[in-house]
Amino acid sequence: MTKRFQLLQGNEACVEGALAAGMKFYAGYPITPSTEIAERSAIRLPQVGGKFIQMEDEIAGIAAALGASVAGLKSMTATSGPGFSLKQENIGYASIAEIPIVIVDVQRSGPSTGLPTSPSQGDYMQAKWGTHGDHPVIAIAPSSVQECYNETVRAFNLAEEFRVPVIFLMDEIIGHLREGCELIPSEELEIIDRGDHNISGMTYAVGEGNYVPEFAAFGEGEHYNITGLFHDDGGFPTNDNHKAYSQGRRLLDKITMNQDAIEKWEETDIEDAEVVIVCYGGTARAASGALEKAKEIEGFPKVGMFRPVTVWPFPEKEMMKISEKCKHIIMAEHNDGQMLMEVQRAVKGNVPVSFVGKIDGTTITPDDILAAIREVYEDAK
Repeated sequence: MTKRFQLLQGNEACVEGALAAGMKFYAGYPITPSTEIAERSAIRLPQVGGKFIQMEDEIAGIAAALGASVAGLKSMTATSGPGFSLKQENIGYASIAEIPIVIVDVQRSGPSTGLPTSPSQGDYMQAKWGTHGDHPVIAIAPSSVQECYNETVRAFNLAEEFRVPVIFLMDEIIGHLREGCELIPSEELEIIDRGDHNISGMTYAVGEGNYVPEFAAFGEGEHYNITGLFHDDGGFPTNDNHKAYSQGRRLLDKITMNQDAIEKWEETDIEDAEVVIVCYGGTARAASGALEKAKEIEGFPKVGMFRPVTVWPFPEKEMMKISEKCKHIIMAEHNDGQMLMEVQRAVKGNVPVSFVGKIDGTTITPDDILAAIREVYEDAK
């Protein structure tokens, strides 16, 4: 019997969360720092009647996982850096064909092979814009081992609910962090399953006011077609510009019209904060430390923290509200300023936005963020 509380890595907790959500298929290729996800999946999936397969490369890994999803199995693949780049074409295919899948990217320093064992959050913009064309995107960034478990469950739920690939945007810090984790049983969790739909040849048809078509496992009900081309309600390619626009618009709207149900964030000491640290993923660990240290410094400005958990779609409305109350925002992330651009866009110049970032493979520390707060404090005198 699985113990309810275990000491786990973030990568291991991700697998356990996937199993709790109903994952029955994993295909991938080992790559640092995500390899523990493949290793644990290889052990755990056969124990629950699932299937694990190591493919010859990252492209084949996501292709196999997509095939399993179409056949009716909740599926996941995991990678890092260069492998995430290779998966992008099939992420686009999953988007237009509306195939539920969870893609884990445990980020590492880049570009190219970069620093394979060092932390980074350099794939933030790639998670949104990595595949070509306008397409729907949901991306989630956990900042603890417990969140790796809980948010992997939510990633599968969102994939099933909206028929969309969901990117689980971890980073090396969280992937290799080891903490206590509560393995909440499936029966105590909200689990969204695909359900049994006897589609009558119109697998992409939606009713008035709906954005997500029903989904049957391939081979069940009447036959239907799957293609990466714009298609009609039966899945067959079309050059009709009106149908292409309607489909493209619906793919985007099923996310934008449901942002309230998709977005998730955490706020700490925001209400009366003069300075707000914005952070996500592993960087939130340093930001929390800086927050506590700032409270101990006499005369320092009041500091709060805003942490998007759903990083795409970006919670711009909440970011705007924060900018209307505080005096300064500090963006902290392990890259050269990717979410920084989203924050600047969202606040529309309401307040100054400073930046703390690193691209050398070292970690941002609480003292790095504290130094930025001190600079804001000195400038305000």
